[in-house]
Amino acid sequence: MTQTSENVTWLTQEAYDQLKSELEYLSGPARTEIAKKIEAAREEGDLRENGGYHAAKEEQGKQELRIRQLTQLLEKAQVGEAAADNGTVGPGMVVTIAFDGDPDDTLTFLLGSREVANDDIEIYSPQSPLGKGINGHKVGDTTHYELPNGKKAKVKIIEAKPYKG
Repeated sequence: MTQTSENVTWLTQEAYDQLKSELEYLSGPARTEIAKKIEAAREEGDLRENGGYHAAKEEQGKQELRIRQLTQLLEKAQVGEAAADNGTVGPGMVVTIAFDGDPDDTLTFLLGSREVANDDIEIYSPQSPLGKGINGHKVGDTTHYELPNGKKAKVKIIEAKPYKG
């Protein structure tokens, strides 16, 4: 679970450890593996027509980008506790809202970061218009957030529970 501000990313200890472990793997064993793939492909000859070489170089580029992303994220990380189960919306909470108070028009999502969530749940950033509009409100509250066209949308908070992963 994370909460991102301009300069700090809040992570639970579990999320921090998971991301640190991924960074250590990518920076060590994974770098060695990709270097071996590139060298093996290079030994096959003409690099202009060597699909294995180009695929390995592309994989290396993606891996290096992920290493930079993780390094920056972890440099700004502050480790804290998981979200409290008190019905207040905040980063790390799975929130269900009803649009215009209509109980049939609902959306459930994680208010947090893609870095620590699985693909089974939609994620909204605390910095998004919806995230800013509901953050700090309690279950039962009705609040507004600004749409891209400048209009306001009304939502009622139906449920807010800590994300369990």
